Amino acid sequence: MRIGIVCPYAWDVPGGVQFHIRDLAEHLIGLGHEVSVLAPAEEDTPLPPYVVSAGRAVPVRYNGSVARLSFGVLSAARVRRWLHDGTFDVVHIHEPAAPSLGLLTCWAAQGPIVATFHTSTARSRVMLAAYPILQPALEKISARIAVSEYARRTLVEHLGGDAVTIPNGVDVDFFAKAEPKAEWQGQTLGFIGRIDEPRKGLPVLMRALPKILAERPDTRLLVAGRGDEQEAVASLPQEMRARVEFLGMVSDEDKARLLRSVDVYVAPNTGGESFGIILVEALSAGAPVLASDLDAFAQVLDQGGVGDLFANEDADALAAAALRLLGDPSRRAGLSERGALHVRRFDWSTVAADILAVYETVMDGAASVVAAEDARPGRVARVRARMGREQ
Repeated sequence: MRIGIVCPYAWDVPGGVQFHIRDLAEHLIGLGHEVSVLAPAEEDTPLPPYVVSAGRAVPVRYNGSVARLSFGVLSAARVRRWLHDGTFDVVHIHEPAAPSLGLLTCWAAQGPIVATFHTSTARSRVMLAAYPILQPALEKISARIAVSEYARRTLVEHLGGDAVTIPNGVDVDFFAKAEPKAEWQGQTLGFIGRIDEPRKGLPVLMRALPKILAERPDTRLLVAGRGDEQEAVASLPQEMRARVEFLGMVSDEDKARLLRSVDVYVAPNTGGESFGIILVEALSAGAPVLASDLDAFAQVLDQGGVGDLFANEDADALAAAALRLLGDPSRRAGLSERGALHVRRFDWSTVAADILAVYETVMDGAASVVAAEDARPGRVARVRARMGREQ
């Protein structure tokens, strides 16, 4: 199968959607399919052989964050060239409503189109106002996928229609088999995310840290991600700042090792999450998870069955829950065991099979339409036949 996948966000700025697309593409290639990914990227960005650059992206405020998107005449030309050269059996667009490559591809593509919706957001006047512009492009989509019930709900409320729910995927064994790192073990909390993006929740965790350290002064917080490290600890008393260790951007291998090493992984995100792929990665690594009680996080964690939840943006609740987990090894072990079983439903072996089933369904539908049209005279044939009779 020849599959074209469209990434809306800059390939060189890591994020959950990019990781999802990368892992899906590599899994499909491993199964023997031909895959090409079109993504915004700076000209000097090292790209995997299956990624085609659509040109540089520009920062745009989108879904409570700053996303790097690509839109314009040059991007549209590159989309058309990619579609022409690819001759794809199916095109899979991610976030087609975002002002980026997905929307451009919807306008330009012919044939079966599958779209995945990742965004979860409250009812938005901007999205509702944009619907008349988006509608002609979105009507070309053959099948819709939502990564969670909350992404599906956003789609229904803002754009109409419905979608099949297929979660984000994870290579479970990659995280489960990672080797812990000795220097990251021993009374450690972990956080992975963009430091300077408030909705990732690091400020909430920083407000909770003094209470945690007051009872457990040997606790360390390991932070992986880009951002202003000095600003991140500015609210902490000077004597506590040494208990926070910034690791910067980490490789996939080190991310897995970090999740295998920490006593508790903390996800204090405050909103804008439709799924929570980092929770699935942490569960895969066997890390006990403590997360804010966002609807999407609660769903991933089986309503608290495989990870503990605390009241969103409540630093005191976070501190109390973290102290309970740090002081209860048996509770942590139980969460790890249940999480290891629960997370198998998110493995790429399952998720990719579900996505391939959608591809095959829309391809079969397109083939049926072509066959039906071939079975009866087309307009041109009818016109020619009529002209022949009239001569």
